[in-house]
Amino acid sequence: MSPHFPEKKRSLLITSPARAICLSFFAVIAAGTLLLMLPVSSQDGRFTPLLDALFTATSATCVTGLVVFDTATKWSLFGQLVILALIQIGGLGLVTITTFFNLALGKRLGFRSIQRAQEAINVDGAMDINRMIRIVVKASLAAEGIGALLLLTVFVPKYGLHGVFISVFLAISAFCNAGFDILGFESQYISLTNYGSNPVVMLTITALIIVGGLGFVVWNDLLEYRKNRRLMLQSRVVLVITGILIVAGTAMFLLCEWNNPATLGSMPLGDKLWASYFQSVTTRTAGFNTIDIPNLNPITKTLSMVLMFIGAAPGSTGGGIKVTTIAVVAMTVMSVIRGGDDTVVMRHKVPKSTVYRSLTILVLGGLLVIVAGSVMYFTIPENSIETGIDAMFEAVSAFATVGISSGVTAVANVPSKLILILTMFTGRVGPISFVLSLAAKGTGNRNQVMPDGRIMVG
Repeated sequence: MSPHFPEKKRSLLITSPARAICLSFFAVIAAGTLLLMLPVSSQDGRFTPLLDALFTATSATCVTGLVVFDTATKWSLFGQLVILALIQIGGLGLVTITTFFNLALGKRLGFRSIQRAQEAINVDGAMDINRMIRIVVKASLAAEGIGALLLLTVFVPKYGLHGVFISVFLAISAFCNAGFDILGFESQYISLTNYGSNPVVMLTITALIIVGGLGFVVWNDLLEYRKNRRLMLQSRVVLVITGILIVAGTAMFLLCEWNNPATLGSMPLGDKLWASYFQSVTTRTAGFNTIDIPNLNPITKTLSMVLMFIGAAPGSTGGGIKVTTIAVVAMTVMSVIRGGDDTVVMRHKVPKSTVYRSLTILVLGGLLVIVAGSVMYFTIPENSIETGIDAMFEAVSAFATVGISSGVTAVANVPSKLILILTMFTGRVGPISFVLSLAAKGTGNRNQVMPDGRIMVG
């Protein structure tokens, strides 16, 4: 063993929370890939190519929803069950699920197990992790169960027993913000287009998406509100920003697509409102659609990328850089404009470490999207992508684990599929966690005194 890499440090690197989370997702994806490659997973009884199985397993585990095959027509019942299991495990996290079962069996958590569980659901050490894990799993199953029961009223009268499976699949996919559907037997890649005017489907799916995207800390805070009569800063920020983005997104879709004959143009006013509201909710996190995404106007695609990039709340089943991150960055900008030295959010001073982390997430996420979009634009055959906006749209959708597609995934070649897989994985585990899982721990002296450096900017 190298003298510069002692056993203690090696152990810390292997078992660090960020690395443990990344490895757990990798293990689930690997298992899902092997299962989806098997002939029993396909409708035609043939082996599925490794890259296509890996792409599907990654998209399901990272609760993204980008697909190279229509889920209903390509995969058998066994294959669909594998995808559903990957969505559920990916939405809650393998560490969260295994920790819950350990607690259910009466096992006590060690220090490292607690650290990993805290990293998995994105909570700090001040919270009772045992209680939080139980709330996460039980509340998730309850929400999915209620959603499935509501959807049964639509799909069972129409499809009988098969409607039960459709309802359960859509409820889990919506709550986990995955965007997968199994309605392709109606028409391939249909998503929820045939149900855009059905209030039960629209309200149930959007409610599941919103609840799943609020984050586990917010759930706990809302459950405790009756006792405490107050909400934490994070909960208030998440609820306010989420509300603003839903309303703003609805107005954006309505105004930008009002006269577009390929999307909202031919719809009556009521359906336009439903479709705009639904796309506002699903574009930020989930990936379902009730309108034709490739035919959106360029300005709508551009603004949709903003919604996708922001995403949901931390510690949720949704992706993106998170609403709290954009709130901290925005208030930092406002502070600089006003000549202040501190970032203030709702009359609370935000620690510098949080500001630095937010800026790092923003920069790393932006760089990954630019690289991924560029790779797709320059490697996919000419005339397969109409504009660079479509390539960037797909890259943002992958990074934010949204899954709505502008048509690029359908024509993606090997390099494009590989960069999308990497982008989905990084977006799900978080860019900082992904980088930390790859990097060795620094050996520098944190207490070293350094001279001030003056650099003029702007």
